[in-house]
Amino acid sequence: MIHVQKPTIRAALLAASTAAAIAASPGEARGAGVYVTDRGVRPLARGGAFIAGGDDLGAIAYNPAGVYEAGTQILFDVGLFEWRSEYTRQALLRQVDPNTGEPTGTSFVQTMDPVTGSAPVLPIPTLAASFQVDERWVVWGGVWAPYAALASYPEQVRGMPAPQRYALFTIEGSALAFLGAGAAYAPSRSVRLGAGLGALVGTLNSRVALSGCVPERMFCAPEDPEWDMHSELDVGPIVAPTGQLGALLIPSPRWRIGASFQLPVWVRAPATMRTRLPAAPVFERASQEGEDADVSFELPWILRAGVEVRPTDDLRVELGLGVEGWGMHDEILVEPDGVVLRNVAGFPEEYRVPPVALPRKFESSFSARLGGEYTIQLLDRAWDLRAGLSVEQSAVPPAYLSVITLDAAKVTAAAGVGVHLGPWRFDVTYAHVFVSDVLVDPRDARLAQVSPVQANPPRNPNTINGGAYSTRANVLGLGLAYTFEAAQAEAPAAKDATGAPARGQ
Repeated sequence: MIHVQKPTIRAALLAASTAAAIAASPGEARGAGVYVTDRGVRPLARGGAFIAGGDDLGAIAYNPAGVYEAGTQILFDVGLFEWRSEYTRQALLRQVDPNTGEPTGTSFVQTMDPVTGSAPVLPIPTLAASFQVDERWVVWGGVWAPYAALASYPEQVRGMPAPQRYALFTIEGSALAFLGAGAAYAPSRSVRLGAGLGALVGTLNSRVALSGCVPERMFCAPEDPEWDMHSELDVGPIVAPTGQLGALLIPSPRWRIGASFQLPVWVRAPATMRTRLPAAPVFERASQEGEDADVSFELPWILRAGVEVRPTDDLRVELGLGVEGWGMHDEILVEPDGVVLRNVAGFPEEYRVPPVALPRKFESSFSARLGGEYTIQLLDRAWDLRAGLSVEQSAVPPAYLSVITLDAAKVTAAAGVGVHLGPWRFDVTYAHVFVSDVLVDPRDARLAQVSPVQANPPRNPNTINGGAYSTRANVLGLGLAYTFEAAQAEAPAAKDATGAPARGQ
């Protein structure tokens, strides 16, 4: 018989806390609830269709080849992101023989009180600058944050512990952004190439509750509040490298074809944990030495492609497609560093907490975008009228959906306007995200309450993610761009070693 209770509870707590923070973390990835909608004020107004038509600093998050068109420019914008969700948990309760502890085969579904999730409405910025160093090269640098929700849920509902507590209380207090720099190169009149290197940087903070109950070994119920463990986990500093490549082909002034590839984000970060132990007598004299751990996981690669047509000088329309390799986000690995548990009643005096792998089981997802802009002259000014629509699959299988990563198939409708005042351009955008409701049958739910006994997982785990999910989001964006010197309308023809025009130019 393996007597592993409190030590593995701690490891499980650390893993689940980390998952709550990481899974809801905003990264440069679109699916899975970590990036609710396309970012950037002007690109969002086009529904994210900015892969072939990106021609200002907003292209740094879509296709770095398009930054060549920005010339020497600065860009600053903010998105005010408003998000709300509702979750009604359903749990599968099984009747157990009081003498043997074995299930009798009788079960029923319990529907719990609904909870509402919300996030603070904070300005999510983009700040970038580019400089045309010569006729062929533009270099750039910037910082930008994705449009993501720092979700919070109640700790109590009607005076009782909230039903979602084993998944998440809050990730408020987290702060993540991308720092990046790169260059765009125009080898000919019809080709643009771009590349960028960067990193996801910042910290994550989460609070969650787990249960210290082990029904197979203790006289307790898995969701008895007396056995709850409240934890706060800080992950960071996070410095996770990534990169991006892009290309733009301009076969004629009326057509542009673009493609880009976003490398995965490899996260390896330290974490610290603070815990309030259960009130149950088993933990009365228990203590923990050490609070450090290492966290590792991957966020996906992204492949984008788009075609833009410009039938007139004033109208441009783009169709864009995307594939996101979320299949690589299979688990989160938490490796405690010297965490020791002492004096848990009935267990070894000292136990070193082992690594814990938390399953994610995400899948690749696909998206499509259609958007454009039309320029009119009004009041002696040029006005850009923009609109767009995007459709995205979810990367989270319903069986693994939870308030940690609340994502589903979604449609984003957006519209905006930009006005040119000399070298200045001012932009305003509004977008609404329509998200499909999802019902996870508790019989199909696969996110189990983490078992304190890793060596002997329960045959009938207590799942925590069954129920009905709904969410929606709104974005109001404001931005400005200042162009010191526009890029040349056409890059100079490439020359051979003698200085003569190269063949094919």
